[in-house]
Amino acid sequence: MAKHGKKYLAAAAKVNPDTFYAPAEALKLVKETAFTKFDATIEVHLNTTLDSRQADQQLRDVVVLPHGLGKTVRVLVFAAGEPATAARNAGADAVADDDETMAKIQGGWLDFDVAIATPDMMGKVGRLGRVLGPRGLMPNPKAGTVVSADDLPRAIKEAKAGRVEFRLDKTGNIHVQIGKASFDEQQLAENFATLMDAIVKSRPTGAKGNFLKHITLAASMGPGIKVDSNAAQSTKATE
Repeated sequence: MAKHGKKYLAAAAKVNPDTFYAPAEALKLVKETAFTKFDATIEVHLNTTLDSRQADQQLRDVVVLPHGLGKTVRVLVFAAGEPATAARNAGADAVADDDETMAKIQGGWLDFDVAIATPDMMGKVGRLGRVLGPRGLMPNPKAGTVVSADDLPRAIKEAKAGRVEFRLDKTGNIHVQIGKASFDEQQLAENFATLMDAIVKSRPTGAKGNFLKHITLAASMGPGIKVDSNAAQSTKATE
């Protein structure tokens, strides 16, 4: 069993491990238990009843959080010709439109947080799967990161504004960031409510009953705070 330091233990002492907190109370606690010297990331961990092996129980989508994630998002766009110019004009931090940049990425250059591609570039991008895939950077239509040339400006803007992807992992869990400890409670509450609304609306056809079993909030390196699942799925989560 891992040993925890004094700061973690002091933070954990503020949380009752047997209590399922209302969203507003949980978000207040998660700020209070963020003890790192850096601005801790606030994460939501959801345990579901879904089986990722079943085609009708897949869950994957994107949502734009109203207050973003509190960090600068670096966007790389795979595009060529006029779309590449449009991507640069729309604020892309880097554009991969030549073999040299492709080779650079193949060699391990990954100084970006989101990768977006036009459909015509996916043949070349597919060859980078071994590099991009494990890091969650592979463009995908379901994640809204494979878009037409006309949609590039919107996709880039949304990525920089705080668009996050949520997806079911192999163990039936979902892990999503919703902001920083420096956010005020209202900002975190609105981001959390927006995320939960999107997840509920993305309910797979094969889901039975309430497919969200457990919801936990935590700051970077901080203790987990259990959230009342029913209250979290209510549209009044921000109140």
